[in-house]
Amino acid sequence: MTRTDTPDDLSGKLLIAMPGMGDPRFSNAVVLICAQSDEGAMGIIINKRVPDLSLDDLLEQLEIDRGAGSAGVGVFFGGPVEGGRGFVLHSADYDGNPSTLRVDDKIAMTATKDILVDIARGSGPAEVLPALGYSGWGPGQLEGELQQNAWLMVDADAAIVFDPDDSGKWARSLRKLGIDPSMLSSGGGRA
Repeated sequence: MTRTDTPDDLSGKLLIAMPGMGDPRFSNAVVLICAQSDEGAMGIIINKRVPDLSLDDLLEQLEIDRGAGSAGVGVFFGGPVEGGRGFVLHSADYDGNPSTLRVDDKIAMTATKDILVDIARGSGPAEVLPALGYSGWGPGQLEGELQQNAWLMVDADAAIVFDPDDSGKWARSLRKLGIDPSMLSSGGGRA
């Protein structure tokens, strides 16, 4: 999927799930939109770790030598599409791969095995968020969900994306919009 530069491009935005999100996989989710085109949109959930799975576990499964760079790094549930496929959101200081997608000036995404080797060796990016699977929307689907108020949207913030406090990312994203999370309701109404 190629990134577009149209005004409607949502790449580099954080989607914040509204309370009452119908799909439990996206309950309190924060999703970084990595790419959008007329074919749809693709993003990675940044605040839901895969329980009991570390990057070292993944490296072992892929027969990549573990190293100091991978120690203590968790793996995230990126979304329900292609759950066996890996993606690494990372700081833009790493450009070791021509297929790296620049999400914005501080965040990039790479989906090749090379970055995992570099992370393990300690020669990868300064900040990493490895994920399995991604969140995907068909043409017009995400725009429809935004119109139905399923999501709020704010510019991406690397400090939120790579924050080790996963449970606080939803509230921090809302506060970036000036919204007190305790003031949101899962019920809707009409005036």
